[in-house]
Amino acid sequence: MTRAEATKSIRVHFIHGLESSPQGEKSRFLAKHFDACIPAMDTRDFDAAFQTQVEALRDAERKGRSPHVLVGSSFGGALALRILSTGVWRGPTLLLAPAARKLGVFDPLPEGIPITIVHGLQDELIPIEDSRVLAKTGTPGLVRLEEVNDGHRLQGLVASGRLAELVLELYKRAYPPQAPYDVGA
Repeated sequence: MTRAEATKSIRVHFIHGLESSPQGEKSRFLAKHFDACIPAMDTRDFDAAFQTQVEALRDAERKGRSPHVLVGSSFGGALALRILSTGVWRGPTLLLAPAARKLGVFDPLPEGIPITIVHGLQDELIPIEDSRVLAKTGTPGLVRLEEVNDGHRLQGLVASGRLAELVLELYKRAYPPQAPYDVGA
């Protein structure tokens, strides 16, 4: 199996941001590089969007297609945090400029879960301090905060391909070598 085939075998559940969609830039990027599930949701209603994501995750589990990695961006990061805190998802999670505190989600990161948080130093919407505070709530050694030279939309992650690298790094931290897919070094 080639590296490209192996990464395409990694299932990613992506929760897009408030002004994005399953056709957005990050959505398309993740679908190109991974086996991505990107449910459409009504971002005008946090609770309804939460239910949409929970139903999609439970449906994937029933079908034996649970994701390997959950990714949430901004509004989607707040939803991902709420999903983690309710225990619906207990796996590796990538939070991109999570808007949790701005949306009133003050849940701590759960213990024992590998989580990477990426936040732009020039984020004009969500204070980077929110991610710094959040990162301190998880299990030391399992939570990583990466501060990048970018704005809220983190467009540089897609342009540089770093978004795929972040997913792969998180996947490798969460799962032992050779299981379920060996994606190489």
